[in-house]
Amino acid sequence: MKRELGVKRELSMPLLELRNVTKYYHGTTPALEDISFSVAEGEFISVIGPSGAGKSTLLRCINRMIEATSGEITFDGVLVSKLRKRELRKLRTKIGMIFQHYNLVDRLSVIENVLHGRLGYKSTLAGVMGRYNREEKQQAIKIIDLLGLREQVYKRCDQLSGGQKQRVGIARALIQDPKLILCDEPIASLDPNAAKIIMDYLRDVSATMGITVIVNLHQVSMALKYSDRIIGVNQGKIVFDGSPNALTGEIIAEIYGSESNDLMVELGEKYAI
Repeated sequence: MKRELGVKRELSMPLLELRNVTKYYHGTTPALEDISFSVAEGEFISVIGPSGAGKSTLLRCINRMIEATSGEITFDGVLVSKLRKRELRKLRTKIGMIFQHYNLVDRLSVIENVLHGRLGYKSTLAGVMGRYNREEKQQAIKIIDLLGLREQVYKRCDQLSGGQKQRVGIARALIQDPKLILCDEPIASLDPNAAKIIMDYLRDVSATMGITVIVNLHQVSMALKYSDRIIGVNQGKIVFDGSPNALTGEIIAEIYGSESNDLMVELGEKYAI
């Protein structure tokens, strides 16, 4: 049973709402089971849980990279599950996606990869031809500069560090002019310093631009530091949904099971059971 902890939010018009979302891949055990929650504009939410808990499946169901088996997902007042291909493509322009392994075209430059974030606004021919107007190029430069990559604008992405590549991924999402950014383990492949830089940028994007951010994290310490709200997932079910202050050692143990002992040591005395 999901624990309702932390501050209750009044959500008369949520940006995102999931109702009883379930996903089966094969067999009788669901990857997600009866997932329901609402998200307000501007929230910064971390989804935590062990590997295989369903975190990535959850994010990919939201923008229909994966089709949910049942349930409803509403984004910005639109029932996502009912959209046809063209309508879904249009909706996805408002949902940026940042990946653990960057999903960049390494042989292309930073600015070319960032401009790919505009493809959802283009016809197929314009996208294939790489036709971007002056305003789009200027906006790309502005965002690249904002993310501290001015010196790398025309550098090929295979010449960048992992942290720099992830900043390109953030820039590509931002140029979409999104209302929501989904981040699937964006710091899992990074060293601690690069991870902090990425989380600082994501938090700043949410705070200053009002963009809602949902980020999958394995690092509980990062979730505690950066989040407005934490959702804990175990075996495809939500077992915690509340503020960072409400996340106790007992709840961490419920979320992570046998993995929790090492986490308790990392988090310190406050979370000891």
